[in-house]
Amino acid sequence: METIFTHLTWLQALGTLLGVFQVLLARNNNVHNYLFGIVAILISIWVLYRSQLYADILLNLYYLVMSIYGWLYWKFGHRKQQSPISYSNKAERKKAIIIVLFCFAIMAYWLKFHTDSDVPIWDAAVNAFAWAGMWLMAKRKMENWIYLNISNSIAIPLLFYKGLYIYVGLTVFLFIMGTSGYFKWRKILLHDTNRETAGA
Repeated sequence: METIFTHLTWLQALGTLLGVFQVLLARNNNVHNYLFGIVAILISIWVLYRSQLYADILLNLYYLVMSIYGWLYWKFGHRKQQSPISYSNKAERKKAIIIVLFCFAIMAYWLKFHTDSDVPIWDAAVNAFAWAGMWLMAKRKMENWIYLNISNSIAIPLLFYKGLYIYVGLTVFLFIMGTSGYFKWRKILLHDTNRETAGA
């Protein structure tokens, strides 16, 4: 048991380091954040499996897909040029809410009745907001930081309860960076808008 715990602790530490690099790059609007994220995701899947946080495993598989999609979208967008930061339109805001509700319902049901999870509702809530946040992040929408921070605020006590203390520290860091990232992206968006207005 001690060997397993030590093994998971080192994996958490490595995943945390990669996660730190990812969020710092994302905060600075750097497309290469996804490359660090992919490796961190693969590490997290194993740690979460050993900790019986099954919905989080599905979330990380989703992260993997969205990381690939996000990297391509950030690089090329719809017009084969780098996609800019923007606010969600009405349709995108509705889609984000639908993702939260649908994911929460499916995850809560699956975790409660088909797994041995002892925290089905909380695990489902973390995942529901994170799914929507990652979708918005991949589309380079400002609101991604809001949804991801709601997920982080729920995840912190859940991870503490599970004894994943290094991941608690990472999630606190992600919450702080999520708040900082929102204001950094808003500054970038304002700068880009002013530059376009000046050039018009």
